Amino acid sequence: MPFRVFVLIATTLLLAALLLAACAGHQWVSPQAIWQAVTGDGSMQSRLLTQWRLPRVVAAALVGALLGLSGAIFQGVFRNPLAEPYLLGASGGAALGATIALLVPLGLPAAWLLPCLAFLGAWGATLLVLGIARVAGAMDAAGMLLAGVAIAAVLGALRSFLMLALSDETVSLQVVMSWVLGGIQTPQWQGIGVLVLIAIVSLLMARSIATGLDLLGLGPVAAQSFGLNVNRFVAWAVMVGSLIVAAAVAYGGLVAFVGLAAPHMARWAVGASHRLVLPAAALVGATVVTVADAIARSVLPPAEIPLGLITAIAGGPFFIVLLARRLRQ
Repeated sequence: MPFRVFVLIATTLLLAALLLAACAGHQWVSPQAIWQAVTGDGSMQSRLLTQWRLPRVVAAALVGALLGLSGAIFQGVFRNPLAEPYLLGASGGAALGATIALLVPLGLPAAWLLPCLAFLGAWGATLLVLGIARVAGAMDAAGMLLAGVAIAAVLGALRSFLMLALSDETVSLQVVMSWVLGGIQTPQWQGIGVLVLIAIVSLLMARSIATGLDLLGLGPVAAQSFGLNVNRFVAWAVMVGSLIVAAAVAYGGLVAFVGLAAPHMARWAVGASHRLVLPAAALVGATVVTVADAIARSVLPPAEIPLGLITAIAGGPFFIVLLARRLRQ
């Protein structure tokens, strides 16, 4: 499919998903009510929509875009269609940071403390993995994967210990578990501005490594012959992908399978060139998470289903199909 045609179709679907998500919730509203809220009619319903629902809808789309983008980067770096953004321990680090923010009384505003500690945890875990791989002299993809598995196990154990040690009758572990299972935070519009800036910078950084990812897809020897320093590029690409996924988990928790599925859908539509796959995966991821978040908010009112459960239910069969195709090949 020509890239311009894909962008037109994907943008139309994303806009439809945004409208659906804006209407969905514990109390469904009409598109007319959304328009009145955007134009600022001053009613209580409009204020609630503009202060709570619309920021969350935009945040869901941006988180999905970041997950799709980071998934495309990791699949390109590791040359593995089953790779996903949480491979190198970013999920464990983010979950540990979120657990500290939710259970340890640090005296700071939770609205900023949670995303900041989740981001630092995810980014710190990745830096630790890279450091271990460098010290061990295994800066190749396999060495990083093994280090990531080990770090993820250690961080998961630390998180479980903190949950057991710090919980009491005044602290509910359900808050921690609900974040770990995935759920879009509802930032204020200033926070949305920060997230938009992060998404733009992430896309620019991803585009800067697109050519290197294409060369790496030819194999390390061929990439080296084209002048690519493979080990240095792999380390840099992993750092870029990890920064992006750290931003995604800071605002959305651990949302499963989006980073795995979105790049595949993008490749089916636009081909294998990362210059096209990266923005296409961002568009697909934004649409998927927007729709999934709308379902999570509206299926069982007044309760809310964790977003990660929705994406896991939809993404599990997708992963099984990919695995079966991979094994047949």
